Amino acid sequence: MKVLKLNLILIGLITLSVNFSCKKFLEIDPPKDSATPKEVFSNDVIATSAVTGIYSRMATSGAFSGDENSISVFAGLSADELLSYSTVLNVFYVNDIPTTNTVVAGFWLEAYNNIYISNAILQGLASSNGVSEPAKKQLQGEVKFIRAFCYFYLVNIFGEVPLVLQTDYRLNQSLGKSSTQSVYSQIVSDLKDAESLLSPSYITTERIRPNKWAAAALLARVYLYNSQWSDALIKSNEVINEKLTYELLDDLDKIFLKNSKEAIWQLMPVAGSNTREGALFILTATPRFVSLSKAFVLEFESNDNRKLKWTNQFTTNYYYPWKYKISTTTNGSINEYSMVIRLAEIYLIRAEAKINQGDIPGGVADLNLVRQRPRANGTFSNGISALPTTLSKNNALLAVEKERRFEFFCEWGHRWLDLKRTGRATSVLSPIKGSSWKDTDVLYPIPNEEITRNPNLTPNNGY
Repeated sequence: MKVLKLNLILIGLITLSVNFSCKKFLEIDPPKDSATPKEVFSNDVIATSAVTGIYSRMATSGAFSGDENSISVFAGLSADELLSYSTVLNVFYVNDIPTTNTVVAGFWLEAYNNIYISNAILQGLASSNGVSEPAKKQLQGEVKFIRAFCYFYLVNIFGEVPLVLQTDYRLNQSLGKSSTQSVYSQIVSDLKDAESLLSPSYITTERIRPNKWAAAALLARVYLYNSQWSDALIKSNEVINEKLTYELLDDLDKIFLKNSKEAIWQLMPVAGSNTREGALFILTATPRFVSLSKAFVLEFESNDNRKLKWTNQFTTNYYYPWKYKISTTTNGSINEYSMVIRLAEIYLIRAEAKINQGDIPGGVADLNLVRQRPRANGTFSNGISALPTTLSKNNALLAVEKERRFEFFCEWGHRWLDLKRTGRATSVLSPIKGSSWKDTDVLYPIPNEEITRNPNLTPNNGY
């Protein structure tokens, strides 16, 4: 059981979270010896700690942390980015995931843990007289963003999932699946609320608590996934136009540093360490968990500096992602934060939205900005050439897919989710995965324990 290292004054929410680690989400009964909601939401400081505690949990727990059990790893294996050296993880590479797999169960549990705590905070803030109105708006916006973020990954990993919007365990433990449309509708509602509640500026000097533009960026992604091209274009424009806050960096080595100007939202490592991604991916010995697919590395275009700057080798046999350069902490200094949402994605969202609306030259121009990384003096920091703006629509969309592949490899499952949402998973992955690939592999299994406990939950097709 993992014990959360949160401020002891939040004993109520800590007790809930620790109980989550011992029991399964949909049968949680609120602890009787915890602090009352009145105590937890008695002032701005304690209420804020309740919210920032979720970020600490995300940075340390497996599913969202960048370690071997994280989205970046299991989705990278399901796609065509990573190779596995672990029996538990190899089932993702061969797309033969048992319903009892602990990684899948852990992801389900962690996502719903965050959702439950978000629901509890929203209820506590609604009835609180001790939290100031400005703080209340900010915190409500943050937890609605977090809830939307978790549901985005749940609906994309599992498809139809229970939609939990309150804390009554008696109701939660018997909920059936909601349609993907219903889940997405809730995500959009939460993100629109978050936009209206959150400040345009970051609430601290760091980029670790979402602001209005983080909500707009995630909303742009959601619209893209639902083929709402016009809305995706509007939201991506809004974020890109915040030029004093965000910019595409021309130095690839600086993108993943803490508070990078390309960062829209990052997670700050805890316990005095640098990122879990760096600790996992950077190889100093034979890999225990994963390495980067050699076939993937060899597909980079000639002179693409992302191959030079973002991949590396251990001996001649193993490649690894090298976006994060620090595998261990040096003198207690933390220089890199885990990147969750960054500006390059928003440019490629805008590119895809433009192309799908017929503006192929405009879409390819956005794509080229990410490909080439222009400097202020008009030269380009990445050595590959611009793509022609005369591409056909189909070839332009394939170019965006390819660009996303080499830009976002091993970041939050982008490649896996891209292949699924565009309907290209089977055509791309079946030649690689062979006879083990089935069309139903695009969804992961609902954890067997959840189905056993809740008769209203049904297995996904293929499981």
